[in-house]
Amino acid sequence: MTFHIITIFPDIFISYFNESIIKRAKESGSIDIKIHNLRDFTEDRHKTVDDTPYGGGPGMVLKVEPIFKCVEKIKKDEILKGETVKVFLTSAKGEEFSQKVATEVTKIDNLIIICGRYEGVDERIAQNVADKEISIGKYILTGGELPAMVIIDSVSRLLPGVLGNKDSLVSESHNEDDLFDYPVYTKPDKFNDWEVPKVLLSGNHKEIDAWRENKKQK
Repeated sequence: MTFHIITIFPDIFISYFNESIIKRAKESGSIDIKIHNLRDFTEDRHKTVDDTPYGGGPGMVLKVEPIFKCVEKIKKDEILKGETVKVFLTSAKGEEFSQKVATEVTKIDNLIIICGRYEGVDERIAQNVADKEISIGKYILTGGELPAMVIIDSVSRLLPGVLGNKDSLVSESHNEDDLFDYPVYTKPDKFNDWEVPKVLLSGNHKEIDAWRENKKQK
């Protein structure tokens, strides 16, 4: 699967995507991440990507033209290869990202993520270019780069071959039944006056499974 990120700050992603699971997923070929600098799709010598909002108001708004050109270029290249493409626009007013959405994304070949910035993105992008507006929570961020990382991390770990332990994927938090995971402990079994629950030390897997199921939080 290929992730395409449209951003005006491409260097933000370098460190995160070159560590841990995402790095291994890239190296194994399970995923590919392509970062597109929005300024490369401007036509003026200043590489202008934003302007003041019509009707007045604070801040700057990302322009429709460079985003449209970038998305169309990506779509043309991938569709010519016979691959499917979806477009997400990161937005505080979008649908909240969830494990269900992440699972749906794994069924496509290419996901384009448009990273919002400043006061927002020209609404014509949401209306005519993006397939879906996506939020990672009910709060405001400086830009869409962090949401893009969250989306890519969440989706990537659902793809075949990305996680080394299949059981980790099956049992981890926020699976399809919308439960948080159970509490986990490791050595030592006692630290200060804090002890590991005795059932976890018992070796009785039936009782351990029952304890874990009971401790899951809705």
